[in-house]
Amino acid sequence: MKPLVTAKLPLSTGMFEVVAFESGVAEQPHLALTTPGFKDRTPLVRVHSECWTGDVVGSLKCDCGPQLEASLQRISEEGGAVIYLRQEGRGIGLVEKLKAYNLQDQGMDTFEANQALGHSKDGRRFDVAASILHELGWNRIRLLTNNPEKVSDLQSAGIEIEEVMPLVVPANEHNRRYMEAKEASARKTGSLK
Repeated sequence: MKPLVTAKLPLSTGMFEVVAFESGVAEQPHLALTTPGFKDRTPLVRVHSECWTGDVVGSLKCDCGPQLEASLQRISEEGGAVIYLRQEGRGIGLVEKLKAYNLQDQGMDTFEANQALGHSKDGRRFDVAASILHELGWNRIRLLTNNPEKVSDLQSAGIEIEEVMPLVVPANEHNRRYMEAKEASARKTGSLK
């Protein structure tokens, strides 16, 4: 997986370099937001799946926006990258995710809503992130995640994970049920965002 373009990107959290990678949709490349500063340590990496509602407009229905912001801050301080994958709504896409929101407003949790729409609980894949990391020359990382599936997918693709660090942000009144459903699912299946 070769980079399409690289550019400097100053953010409120610090200076990053953004590298675009092919995603299959020309207008929506996968991204690696990288920062220097880890010469004497293993890079800190967050593999983050796109969430337009949380990342872009600050929806309070999920914890995605706060997780992305916290990741960018930590990585700015410690050095590494956010790998931003274009797999909205646990892999179901934005339109289906919005339909799932409507079902959640009727009492379903995020996983029940996805299944009611005919989707799996989580259709995301993380092997693309491993390809991006290999292209960056990073075969050993520290991973910022709560999701054991990310860990196993990256390890299966040849990425050595030196350390897994949880990424926990506080719940609010609008996402409390969502966060509880994620926790319950993690206990059952070992998968958390």
